[in-house]
Amino acid sequence: MEKEILEILKAMQQDIKGLKESQERLENKIDGVVEQTADLLEFRTKITDTVQQIKIDVEAIKKDVTNVEVITASNWADIAKLKAVK
Repeated sequence: MEKEILEILKAMQQDIKGLKESQERLENKIDGVVEQTADLLEFRTKITDTVQQIKIDVEAIKKDVTNVEVITASNWADIAKLKAVK
């Protein structure tokens, strides 16, 4: 009877050891996922900041192009006046 109990306990110890090893593997995987998530969040933040800066730059370029168009129109009007004077 004692031998049977010892065998059962030995089997339980092996099962517990296997469970602990599985738990360690899962913890390592979770640590990896947490690290990757942090990296992805950092990347997302950088991309969001970059896109925001690009939007600001595009708006500034649009304003500059509008100014160039207005100035060009004014210059054409001046050229037309100068030609008319000749």
